[in-house]
Amino acid sequence: MRIGFGYDVHPFAPSRELWLGGIRIPHEQGLQGHSDADVLIHALCDALLGAAALRDIGYHFPDTDGNEYTNIDSKILLRRVMEMIRAKGYEVSNCDCTVCAQVPKLSPHIEAMRQCLAQVMGVDVDQVSIKATTTEHLGFVGRKEGIAAQAVVLLL
Repeated sequence: MRIGFGYDVHPFAPSRELWLGGIRIPHEQGLQGHSDADVLIHALCDALLGAAALRDIGYHFPDTDGNEYTNIDSKILLRRVMEMIRAKGYEVSNCDCTVCAQVPKLSPHIEAMRQCLAQVMGVDVDQVSIKATTTEHLGFVGRKEGIAAQAVVLLL
């Protein structure tokens, strides 16, 4: 068994769509980033890579690599990470993710995110947990400047 932890943060940006957990969330701003800036998928990728001792998402998909990853759908990155994990002989036992966002309200979107991530990862939806919380108006998240996400995974 191998445990991995991932963390990511992105600031809000105008004129961008908001993607979290592989689905588009209606909101007046998206997140700034080289890819689609899906902070949840990025944290999950880092947790998976960390559990398998495969470094981190920036190592495998650098933002300095020309246009290859510019605005890329993060679900593509997650699929590639799952290929790397399976190539080392691992399977996902479960993942537990937390999204920290003051806005927008994420509760109505949790099940769709779980379904999407389970499908992309090739696992049962019961193996994917997603929780949403605020920071009670504290810090950059509380000031509505961005969104953070954390993920823990258990590989077998």
